[in-house]
Amino acid sequence: MTDLRQDFLDGMSFVAATVNVVATDGPAGRVGTTVSAMSSVSADTKKPTLLICVNDNSAGAAHIIENGVFTVNILRDDQSFVSDTFAGRYGDKGEAKFACAKWDKGSTGAPVLRGALASFDCRLIRDQLVGQHHVFFGEVQQVHLADKGKALIYANRAYSAAFRLPPARGQQVSDGYLPLSIACLSSFAPFHLPRLLMKIRDRHPRLEVDVLEGDQAQVAYMVETGEAMIGLMYDRDLPDALEGEALREQSPYALFAAEDPRAGSDTVSLHDLVDDPLVLLDQPISREYVNGLFAAIGRDPNIAMKTASFELVRSLVGNGLGYSLLVTKPAGNISYDGKRLEIRPLKGRHDPVALALVRRQNGKLSEKAEDFSDICRAYFTGQQC
Repeated sequence: MTDLRQDFLDGMSFVAATVNVVATDGPAGRVGTTVSAMSSVSADTKKPTLLICVNDNSAGAAHIIENGVFTVNILRDDQSFVSDTFAGRYGDKGEAKFACAKWDKGSTGAPVLRGALASFDCRLIRDQLVGQHHVFFGEVQQVHLADKGKALIYANRAYSAAFRLPPARGQQVSDGYLPLSIACLSSFAPFHLPRLLMKIRDRHPRLEVDVLEGDQAQVAYMVETGEAMIGLMYDRDLPDALEGEALREQSPYALFAAEDPRAGSDTVSLHDLVDDPLVLLDQPISREYVNGLFAAIGRDPNIAMKTASFELVRSLVGNGLGYSLLVTKPAGNISYDGKRLEIRPLKGRHDPVALALVRRQNGKLSEKAEDFSDICRAYFTGQQC
């Protein structure tokens, strides 16, 4: 007999849905949670109505009932970090989750996410418990709309930043091959992943490969939940359910515009940088790593700008808007907008960070996943593969 519940969950995973943060505030306090189960009910009632489904065990259910109000904030395609924060994947709890973005107060008093694609400010008019989930019906009091943007979509248990590498040209998918699923840290995927994909396809021309990109926490989550069989990420702060194999150590370096006077030095000291404007790569591990470098000398960096985009960091630095501290080194020294960049090692000894091959603890890999692991080991150690 098949497991009907699991079959249902597997079937529903193919349904593409917007990603929404539901937030509430009032006597019970301010809390929020990420949901994908949201639907219009009717636009023809006295006021429009919608519904959301919230797990009874989540942080938000009891608060929504007591406060009697909530917002549904539809996330843009560049706000996956907000989704993961409110899903609890970074360990933030309660009020701490709201620090990941800027918020306004809606007409009901519930938090409205600034920059959301759309936000619906609702009063709770009905609560029906079905199984372990509350179905909350909300009467919409106000709608906040963005000028433009695309929605963040979740399907096949992943955000839309996923793609499938097809078989080699002229090859057909073998009936005996299941796709190999790989999750990779987005900051270094452009520099390493294409060559790794070519090597696995050379070895298995009929293999399809599912590739999922994300930040450190997202890659860890995808491997831990089985959405990806293998992850390529940093070897730090791994969940207990994962085991990592270090592939290559990377040391920190300072990135400057070509015209920066310090680009003429062989090395640069953190003490000489601490008061200057820093352009921070604002991704998990990256930001903690940089802050840790300065904490080791008893100082705080002067963070002028933050962005989760590696290439935007390089362009901002190339235009003379600050310096940055990074570990990933692209092959070229030109930013996207054509500005020349210079890198310089840091003086002194600093803990390196390693690229790692990650799998679930005691997890058995498929033959193709083992082959990909061997390719990664050979590639990152400079051996032939």
